[in-house]
Amino acid sequence: MSLLGIGRAARDVGGAVAEVSEVFTINKTKAEMAAQARYQAALEQAGAEFRQAPIGGFDRFVNGLNRLPRPIMALSTVGLFSYAMADPAGFSVRMQGLAYVPEPLWWLLGAVVSFYFGAREMNYFRGYRANIPAGPPAISRAQPPEAPQNKAIAEWKAANP
Repeated sequence: MSLLGIGRAARDVGGAVAEVSEVFTINKTKAEMAAQARYQAALEQAGAEFRQAPIGGFDRFVNGLNRLPRPIMALSTVGLFSYAMADPAGFSVRMQGLAYVPEPLWWLLGAVVSFYFGAREMNYFRGYRANIPAGPPAISRAQPPEAPQNKAIAEWKAANP
């Protein structure tokens, strides 16, 4: 029941107060929607940056070669133990042959192995990935919500083209 339009006037005054209050305080729902849209866009862009382009056959072959030294060294060590148990005399002769290898050559072997595994560990420690361009950054599909329109300005623009 509206007594002389008081109900409608109260509603209009309430709407005006809400619009004016948004000038001084943020509409939390719209701010959260905008923050969610920014977060989603950042996730999509990060995903596109870390997406890797497909690699060719030669790259796969070289990657396979790079993965061989560690398993070969581990299996060779186990093989030496097996050889020592299977043929102790032959193993002894071969180990005596290793005693004749000059010390600088052992240092060189140690340096090569250390640098190989050290460089490999440093590569993973630094988080290095192949320098393959992933293409342009992703464009967010989620559009941020539009800024709230001021009704008075919209009416003024409509009245004054």
